[in-house]
Amino acid sequence: MTSPARALWDAPPASPPPPRRVWRDWVLVAVIPPLALLEALLRTDVPSRWLWAILLIALVPTLLWRRIRPFTMLAIAFGVGTVISLAAGGDPQLFTTAYFLILVYAVFRWGSGRAMLGGGALVLGGILLSLVYSAPTVTDVIGGLAVVVTTSTLGVAFRWRSGARARELDRMRLLEREQLARDLHDTVAHHVSAIAIQAQAGTVVAQGDPAAAVDVLRVIEGEASRTLDELRSMVRVLRRTDAAERAPTPGFDDLRRLARSDAAGPTVDVQVDGDVDSLPPPVSAAVFRLAQEAVTNARRHARAATRVDVHVRVDGAGVRLDVRDDGESVASAVPGYGLTGMAERADLLGGTCEAGPAPGGGWAVTAVLPRAGWAT
Repeated sequence: MTSPARALWDAPPASPPPPRRVWRDWVLVAVIPPLALLEALLRTDVPSRWLWAILLIALVPTLLWRRIRPFTMLAIAFGVGTVISLAAGGDPQLFTTAYFLILVYAVFRWGSGRAMLGGGALVLGGILLSLVYSAPTVTDVIGGLAVVVTTSTLGVAFRWRSGARARELDRMRLLEREQLARDLHDTVAHHVSAIAIQAQAGTVVAQGDPAAAVDVLRVIEGEASRTLDELRSMVRVLRRTDAAERAPTPGFDDLRRLARSDAAGPTVDVQVDGDVDSLPPPVSAAVFRLAQEAVTNARRHARAATRVDVHVRVDGAGVRLDVRDDGESVASAVPGYGLTGMAERADLLGGTCEAGPAPGGGWAVTAVLPRAGWAT
């Protein structure tokens, strides 16, 4: 078996895995049986039309399991259909049989490599049998092959697109984790440097002034406690080992610099309430990153926006960030990589980040970082 063929044979099912069922499945199950009965009633020229109508109705439940068992459902539908065709002496001529193409699509969209190869062989075998036991025209054969190939190609195309998007989302999550880890590195490095300096000073004064040495130990204890707190708050963050550009950890001073008023875009107003000095540096950096991404999105994508309001509130429960623009109302938007990265950053600190249309118009981003999330 050649390498491409072996790779296809060993290919796993589609990733991310599909939902077990969605509302469209129930709509199909409810709509197809009446259509089959109506077609059998109206098309009196079709041979064995009532037999085919009953068969099609009996096979409709295969649509409910087509995502989790795509090859099995296709084999059941095509196997039973082929047996009845041989027994009835002809292929089904009801248009309702077109829903079998949904099963073909499901095999190539969600099935494993073995399922795709098996499904293709099954469909091809059915076409060859129809050539043996009936006399279809060349046009019918070419048309049938074109429909099957198009359906299969669509399944593969959507499968590839979904997988590519999932991989890009994973990459964005890793980038967010890396950025958080860099911020943590800068903070911990600062504390450890202070501990080292104090320890050196304590060594010098210990012999001549024991009381001063005790004061130095207290400073070291405080710095060590803060360092452990920072490490504990970011324990889930993974950091890659490749070299990275170093920059000062951003904080609330950088957040205030987001405020701007010019003719190139909407005015950005920043308001900060509460004791910002009580926040650990990684949390301050996270708030800045979230606000920066939200403001950037508003300036780039908010239609007819003239103002962006950034409001940060710090209290005993944690931090709340609200970013809202006054642009035109939109019904909804597909979450992009930026919004996904914001949600991932908030989740790493035990918080949440939500974005969507704001009441009264515009777009709103709300992030909540509870103290329990980074203090545990």
